[in-house]
Amino acid sequence: MYPASFRYLRPRSLAEALEFLTRHGEEAKLLAGGHSLLPAMKLRLASPRYLIDIGGLRELRGIDTSPGEMVIGALTLHAEIAASDSVRRLLPGLAEAASVIGDLQVRNRGTIGGSVAHADPGADFPVILTALSAAFVLQSSSGKRRVAADGFFRDFFTTALAPDEILTEIRIPLPPRGAGTAYAKLGHPASGYAVVSAGAWLIVDSAGNCESARVAVGGLDGIPRRAAATEAALQGRPLTAENIAAAAARAADGAKAEGDTYASAEYKLHVATVFARRAIEAAAGRAGRQDRA
Repeated sequence: MYPASFRYLRPRSLAEALEFLTRHGEEAKLLAGGHSLLPAMKLRLASPRYLIDIGGLRELRGIDTSPGEMVIGALTLHAEIAASDSVRRLLPGLAEAASVIGDLQVRNRGTIGGSVAHADPGADFPVILTALSAAFVLQSSSGKRRVAADGFFRDFFTTALAPDEILTEIRIPLPPRGAGTAYAKLGHPASGYAVVSAGAWLIVDSAGNCESARVAVGGLDGIPRRAAATEAALQGRPLTAENIAAAAARAADGAKAEGDTYASAEYKLHVATVFARRAIEAAAGRAGRQDRA
């Protein structure tokens, strides 16, 4: 099927992109990698009158490590994140998530900002970025604001982004010494989207006890969910196999899963505990081995 007619706009700067977006408002859509929007347009699920192609804005691309946080431009490709030495060294869980998105073609065209803004419940980045306590910088013609991942994802394909805003940066706090991060997912065998996934960020003290934990689970319903019961069960305890298994068994506590043609709600709830355990085990194994920039 062909998309409905639209006018194609290609801004030369972020300022011009914001001007287009302000002028056309909800009649416009931003185009980055195009892997989500273009299929939706062909199916007539989205029919913008104006398509603003920001893919050429180099100012929104790149990975920088500043004191205390990593800053990733919204147009940075999945493949660039997966291959980045600094990401692999400082935030290996993020590199893992980037490396298992779709296939090689998707990873060489898709952008982290596009994935976050689209907020597909089967996407990988929203889950690991929630676990990593990321923040998203949203810019409009009137200024910038910073929204934490915990409050950014609102529902299926719905975020805190306003119609006149562009997601420009993803900012991730760098973990201190003694921290470990990891991501694990059960991918759909045909699409590669996550059926269920889990991200973990742990800090381990010198005695081997869990000082702090953030665990997020995706695929159960429309948004990434913090596994609060799991985090509480890990806090202050030695990261033994038994303690990790007991904590991970509570990863779906209080969650309501949505079943689909591939997996029932009951299956997803169970698998969430399995992949939460795998992510926590991997993060625990890395804790203490990471260097700061």
